[in-house]
Amino acid sequence: MFIKYLPAISAALLLVSATAASADMYKDYTPDTGIWSETVVEVDPNHVDDYLVGLKASQVPALEIMKKHGLIDNYIFMVKDGYNAGAPNVIIATHYVNAAAMEPDQARDQAIEKEIYAVFSKEKGEAAVAGYEKYRKFVEINNWRTITFTK
Repeated sequence: MFIKYLPAISAALLLVSATAASADMYKDYTPDTGIWSETVVEVDPNHVDDYLVGLKASQVPALEIMKKHGLIDNYIFMVKDGYNAGAPNVIIATHYVNAAAMEPDQARDQAIEKEIYAVFSKEKGEAAVAGYEKYRKFVEINNWRTITFTK
């Protein structure tokens, strides 16, 4: 007798457990202010070192300038141990201090761009990207917000 009601009982238990597990923002967790911008890249495994050296020359100075101007407060480069064909193996993550730092601001952005080009010229940048295109493919670009659980 009990067995014939088992599907209905299971469905009811799923509904109860789903509603009991719902969380409330600011009660159970709080979104943090900053935003991580993540670029996920597939790089030919024979050129990961080349790509990293290129990023060190082209991206790190630009990120340091953005940091100096208070737009970002952290950045990281991650390389996957191992290799799967067709899967990403490099992640570039930049932490913006808040969502407003990602909004366009013509005067600020042009001043920062001028400062970046003084360190790494536009021509050098275009040449670097042309070299990267031979062995890298963007897989995805995402923005993530961390959360803090309340006690």
